[in-house]
Amino acid sequence: MLLIYSNAESWEGLSAEQREGLTQAHESIARELTEQGLLVSAAGLADPITTRTVRVVDEIATTTDGPYAEAKEHLAGFYLVECDDIDQAIGYAARMPDAEYVAVEVRPVMDMSGLEM
Repeated sequence: MLLIYSNAESWEGLSAEQREGLTQAHESIARELTEQGLLVSAAGLADPITTRTVRVVDEIATTTDGPYAEAKEHLAGFYLVECDDIDQAIGYAARMPDAEYVAVEVRPVMDMSGLEM
């Protein structure tokens, strides 16, 4: 999974042309991944202000608004790709336009096919 991070400062600092460039770059890489049969799913995530964080302590669920307050970066979107190995995934992460501004994290997804659901 390619996890795309952002922060308000980096996004606000982009010009309209840079934002359009990011959109075009995402469309291009999504098209390439689709054509190669590697793209499983991809999505941008809503603004962090719409986030709710749920914690259960002593069997009582509590909900707070947003992600961690002290965090400057937030998860902005993801690509779930079917790569041959971690190096191929890293190669695609490096091509994500967001990697130039904040970060793209590469994280293998655990195989849970053996679990009963």
